[in-house]
Amino acid sequence: MKQFFLLHIKTLALAFLFLSQTVFCSDQTFKKITYEPVTYTPAKVNVKRVDQTTVKLPEKAAIYAVIQTTQGDLVLELYDEAAPKTVQNFIDLAQGEKEFRTEKGTEKRPFYDGLKFHRVIENFMAQGGCPRGDGTGGPGFQFEDEINGKALGLDKLKIKDAPAYQAQLQRAVLSEFNIKSRQEFEEKRTEVEKAYQEAMELPVLEVLYRVGYRFNEVVPSKKATRGALAMANSGPNTNGSQFFINQVDTPHLDGIHTVFGFLITGYDVLDRIIEKGNLQTTIRKVLIIDKRQ
Repeated sequence: MKQFFLLHIKTLALAFLFLSQTVFCSDQTFKKITYEPVTYTPAKVNVKRVDQTTVKLPEKAAIYAVIQTTQGDLVLELYDEAAPKTVQNFIDLAQGEKEFRTEKGTEKRPFYDGLKFHRVIENFMAQGGCPRGDGTGGPGFQFEDEINGKALGLDKLKIKDAPAYQAQLQRAVLSEFNIKSRQEFEEKRTEVEKAYQEAMELPVLEVLYRVGYRFNEVVPSKKATRGALAMANSGPNTNGSQFFINQVDTPHLDGIHTVFGFLITGYDVLDRIIEKGNLQTTIRKVLIIDKRQ
């Protein structure tokens, strides 16, 4: 166990050398739970336009999205109860019911039509929704995450038992110390190592909270499993238009990305999109079918 800690302390030392901003020390120890849920009021999803499709849909009463692509159709159930604000954003962009900003100015049209799956990774996921096609574009606005960390069990999972979250742990420890040089790090090595060992006992929920993620305790959040439809982001509360569909389970993304739907049919299409590679599949149209009663 000692070797495990020292390995990560060496990683921390390298990180400190490349740190370009000042971080601030606090008197908090890593034995204290600081997590607090955010206030959250769920909203009912409103589908403003009735789309039609000949694609066979499940009998289940739900909202469905049919993403028509050059590789075939993807049929997804949208989780209007688990992530209503995220679902509403996706629907409104898809149907052209929400204004967004481009280099040309403000526009209001079906956002996803003609966009490509710009980032695909085998045995991981396919990502789309970027108007620039390089992962840097969006609708000109951002909105908050919609995640219940406790519903995902992140309050019960200790960081020491979740190696995929070690980068987040490193960030949490790093933010506790005001170190500007290698010399200062060496002077505080014992303190840093002790903090790191203490932090290993924290739940994942607490570590994510310390690095900026915020959670509610209202929605029945879903895990990022194979087939999950989730928002891509660049950090806490940076959702816009980009989304991804999982080809495999990605438990290391639980609590970090809002899952707002699930692939019902079209797994072969998803596989083809990923096999073709970046920017080789175009979204022709996104249809929204409301089968709620």
